[in-house]
Amino acid sequence: MDRWFSVSGLATGLIRPGDAIADLLIAAAPRPGGMCGGDCIVVAESAVATAEGRIVGLDGVKPTPAARDLAGRYTMDPRMVEIILQESDAVVGGMPGFLLCRAHGTLLPNAGVDASNAPPGCVVLLPADPEASAAGIRDAIRASAGVEVAVIVADSRPHPMRPGCAGIALGCAGLAAVRDGRAVADNIASAAELVMGEAGEGIPAAIVRWRGP
Repeated sequence: MDRWFSVSGLATGLIRPGDAIADLLIAAAPRPGGMCGGDCIVVAESAVATAEGRIVGLDGVKPTPAARDLAGRYTMDPRMVEIILQESDAVVGGMPGFLLCRAHGTLLPNAGVDASNAPPGCVVLLPADPEASAAGIRDAIRASAGVEVAVIVADSRPHPMRPGCAGIALGCAGLAAVRDGRAVADNIASAAELVMGEAGEGIPAAIVRWRGP
């Protein structure tokens, strides 16, 4: 059997807090056929976090002295720094505009706190438990569409000394994240990033489909 591989963006439109994200993904799946068993659904962490209500308004944040100190050192909004500190296990360094944090089991710029895909005056946090989010979306797709898929909650990251970003998997369900030394989930997330857009484009997810030995 020949191997083949395809990636298709899912145009869900704007995701809002409280949305049933699995239903939006199912409705956006290409027709005819929609989602099929064995597909991998990659969803941007910002879309998942927004649906889960992980949005914080900056006006209600009171920076601590530690946040003000770091904000002055790295030219940042003290309110955003305060949120970053709350989301971090530790701050290990920084540069103007960014703190390098240990959070969610890895090193993350600004602990994943993002203003680029947020409503004005707000920031979006990472999903509280990306693995649980992926599993919940997978279960909801199974219940609504009757198909077994894998789900990856993905983000994008720069690499040191290289321009541009590549995808990483923050959480996954229904597939092995690493196999034979290969970062399978990260590689799939990177492929999906080629067709996924920012919030204004309304393409926060993709179907990655492959067949063959």
